Amino acid sequence: MCHKTYVERKVFLMWGMIIGLISGLLMSVQGVFNAEVTKQTSVWLSAGFVQLTALIICVIAWFVTGREGSISTIPSVKPWYMLLGGVIGAFITYTVIIAVNQLGPAKATMFIVTSQLVVSYLISLFGLFGAEKTPFAWTRLFGVVVMIGGILLFKWQELFQSGQ
Repeated sequence: MCHKTYVERKVFLMWGMIIGLISGLLMSVQGVFNAEVTKQTSVWLSAGFVQLTALIICVIAWFVTGREGSISTIPSVKPWYMLLGGVIGAFITYTVIIAVNQLGPAKATMFIVTSQLVVSYLISLFGLFGAEKTPFAWTRLFGVVVMIGGILLFKWQELFQSGQ
């Protein structure tokens, strides 16, 4: 059994945080790019192009990194609904495009991230979809409330100071 040292665990967590920040950065830029492509084409054409180019990059990365795993194992994934990630991805792309077009990048991202935080917390709180179940913590609930408060502050003028 492998036991990580305290430093190894901290480095592991730090890399996770850095990768998370990069992911957020890329999602924000992608949302703006996709919204602009949609303005020049259509929403489903743009979303389809995003998914197609993602597939191409994933296949190339799979070949370049040593082809870990086998394509033949995909149909045996259990439970079956775990394979709906691509379907969900298409609707994520669609909804991000619409949100960015209607709200702008900053406001859309606030709502997207808040929704992700709330749903992710509920998934871990109840151990849904095989996720590790975590106990309820007031600090986490407070974090969600603070994030929603941030949205209200960001949109305060629009929401509460009409006519300006």
